Amino acid sequence: MYNDTKENSSILFINMAGVVLAYLLLGISLWLSVDVPLSTKGYWGMGIVLLTISLINVVKYKFDQRMNSDRISRIEEARNEKILEEALRDDV
Repeated sequence: MYNDTKENSSILFINMAGVVLAYLLLGISLWLSVDVPLSTKGYWGMGIVLLTISLINVVKYKFDQRMNSDRISRIEEARNEKILEEALRDDV
C-alpha cells in the first residue's frame, strides 16, 4: 500500500512538472512573439486557462464516476456475500 502511494505521488509530481514546464515554455513563446499583437496573446492566454480548467473538471468528474461505481460494486459484493452466508446458515 505504501509503495502504491509513493509511486502515485512520483507520477503526479512528474506530470505536474510537465504541466508547469509546458506553461512556462508557452508563456516564453507568447512573450517573445513580436509578430502577434498583445490582444491576440491575451486571447490565447485566456483560451489556455479555460482549456486547463475544463480538463481539470473532466478528470475530476471521471474520477468521481469511477469512485461511485467502485462503491456500488463493493456494496453489491457485500450484499451478495451476506445473502450467501444466510443461505449457508439455513442449509445447516
